Amino acid sequence: MHELSVAQALVEQVRNLADENGATAVAGIRLRIGPLSGVVPELLETAFPLAAAGTVAASAQLHITPAALRVRCETCGAESEATPNRLLCAACGDWHTRVVCGDELLLERVELDIPEPPNPRTPEPPTPDPRPPTPDP
Repeated sequence: MHELSVAQALVEQVRNLADENGATAVAGIRLRIGPLSGVVPELLETAFPLAAAGTVAASAQLHITPAALRVRCETCGAESEATPNRLLCAACGDWHTRVVCGDELLLERVELDIPEPPNPRTPEPPTPDPRPPTPDP
């Protein structure tokens, strides 16, 4: 199951982002995974908690969005959706196509919990003088 190594690499990347931004935790992670990426989303969802345990990403929600598989025909120039085992042009039926999208594993979004920076010390308002005012002569 190479999804565990993918999950470990994902957690490392997210940890680096959290460190760079001073985050104390990661709330959510959104990935887009294409059918030709070589990653099985269900297995990645299973491996992610194991890889994230004990890190800032331990409580993160992993959201996976499937990417459509699209090809561009080199014969007629049309762009169309395809299936992983049938990369044919939907317009002319030719097999001379190039994958436009659907082979990606993309980190789309990371939601970080960043604490509010401490307020710079603001001057305190002046304290009123507790002595009664003296009358003018």
